[in-house]
Amino acid sequence: KALTPSPAMRAAFASVAFGAPAVPVVSNVEAGPVSAADALRDGLVRQVTATVRWRESVARMAGEGVRAFVEVGTGRVLTGLVKRIADGAAAAPFGQPADLDPVRSLLAS
Repeated sequence: KALTPSPAMRAAFASVAFGAPAVPVVSNVEAGPVSAADALRDGLVRQVTATVRWRESVARMAGEGVRAFVEVGTGRVLTGLVKRIADGAAAAPFGQPADLDPVRSLLAS
């Protein structure tokens, strides 16, 4: 059973300005594309308490032709998961300045 996001979480995200994304965004809650600013905000609020559909999200992107993934933040767990979920996909972590060159190479290929 999914938990209901707290009113405090909704209030915190309500004060953040969102715009429509310039590139397609796949929501980890819906495992599908989101293009409206309000839907992005709602997805982030729900992601805190809902089941995250990471495998389905990556599989959908791979099915639509995405072959390069960048994990933004510390760690490499999601990078490894992408490589297992999306056969033939390349992935790189970006968590510190030293990661910039490998990410540039990945995106250039």
